Amino acid sequence: MQIKKHRRLIYGRSIVFFLAFLLQVLLIYALVLALSVDYSVVYMASIPLSLLCTLFILNDKSNPSFKLVWVMPILVVPVFGILLYTYTRLQLASRVVNKRLSANIALIREHLKQNGDTLETLTTLDAAERNLALYMNTFGAAPVFDATQAKYLSSGEEKLACLKAELAQAKEFIFMEYFIVERGLMWDGIVEILKQKAQEGVDIKIMYDGMCALSLLPKNYPDTLQEMGMECRLFLPVVPVISTIQNNRDHRKITVIDGRVAFTGGVNLADEYINEKPRFGHWRDTAIMLKGAAVNSFTALFLQNWNISHASKQVDYKQYLRSDLKWPEQAGYFIPYGDSPLDSEQLARNVYMDIINRAKTYVHITTPYLIPDNEMLSSLKFAAMRGVETIIVMPHIPDKKSAYYLARTFYPELLLTGVRIFEYTPGFMHAKMFISDDIRAVVGTINLDFRSLYLHFECGVYCYNSPVVADIEADYQDILQKSEEILLKNCADYSLIGRLSGRMLRLFAPLM
Repeated sequence: MQIKKHRRLIYGRSIVFFLAFLLQVLLIYALVLALSVDYSVVYMASIPLSLLCTLFILNDKSNPSFKLVWVMPILVVPVFGILLYTYTRLQLASRVVNKRLSANIALIREHLKQNGDTLETLTTLDAAERNLALYMNTFGAAPVFDATQAKYLSSGEEKLACLKAELAQAKEFIFMEYFIVERGLMWDGIVEILKQKAQEGVDIKIMYDGMCALSLLPKNYPDTLQEMGMECRLFLPVVPVISTIQNNRDHRKITVIDGRVAFTGGVNLADEYINEKPRFGHWRDTAIMLKGAAVNSFTALFLQNWNISHASKQVDYKQYLRSDLKWPEQAGYFIPYGDSPLDSEQLARNVYMDIINRAKTYVHITTPYLIPDNEMLSSLKFAAMRGVETIIVMPHIPDKKSAYYLARTFYPELLLTGVRIFEYTPGFMHAKMFISDDIRAVVGTINLDFRSLYLHFECGVYCYNSPVVADIEADYQDILQKSEEILLKNCADYSLIGRLSGRMLRLFAPLM
């Protein structure tokens, strides 16, 4: 058994892909050496090129932290840095995918229009909320909905039970889009329901991120699901070529059933999310279920990435969007939204920033990773400095120690301005939530780090003036009771190696 394990490690797809990437880096380095036969000439020529390249990067619209990551190698090792930057910029994959994305967003705008009456009634409640709704619809094709019922799910176990109950009632179609799918108790139980539904003639479409094919699922797993009567696609399969598109993973977690029920949140389809496979203590996660008009947005978000993943087999939005979704018995407004790394709009980041900047009494946050950009860091500090109760709950047992060491470098800076930081002592906090002033909340897939805010495809639900906000805040208070507050004296007790490692990792924060 041990020999087979080592054999899989040596000959596994992950190792093959890593070696392919390494070979490309070595080829670029070999080219640098070839150019460096007369080093003085090459070096003199590289100076103006590195300056031009640096000017180009500095005038780019990207976040300053990403610019720093590129400027450093270009100035320190000019020839290698310039060649690597040029190589990644010339990749066509991002342009092709972005072209498909733009076409699909145009279709969403055509079929998913803002209801004027909903916007008008929202305006009477709060003009600032109307402005946010207009921004999200204009720049994210995300209308605001009423006529929607929401149920907050405070754990992966609760989400699974609710999900299976709703799947069992499916009559027309089931869409599932997840970052991680792994065989085990959770997924195998869902598959049994899906098999039965496929036999009943339900249209089932499954999509998972291409990274799963490296280690979690067999390469031919889509064929296995196809044999059961389901359609399956990989989103951006990982290929062994150096390209920035490899960073753009599908981090969304979406289920849509018959266009009338939708789920999202932090829960993937693997056993650690329901604590059947303990890895980092108790895994704490959350999700939300919507019924009613707002489900249309999740239907559109799923079909957007489904169409992106296969250029020649496009699905018609009109076939699945519903015009008869009414759930008037619950008050509130909901904006399901997605974010893409391929446009110039950081919609998910700006929604978080808006919540922080408009908070009057409190802003409560849970996130597994705390790697904010400078603007987000400033907003969090300023919120605390102007008297807003600003609390962040992090994991006490991290899944990635490098990200944890990096996050802890922000602790003292935040604590000194009055931000309170807690760590969930039973284990790993994977929930991604923002709650503010008992009136607004976000539950979704979006972490407080560069990957979620800039590099991944993400989604969430913005909830306003709905009873579900009270449910989310009540659970947040329960989380706080099980968490330890971090003080400045705790930061001083962190190991020297951990502190130094975190400081060094801040150079690479945009990549983590």
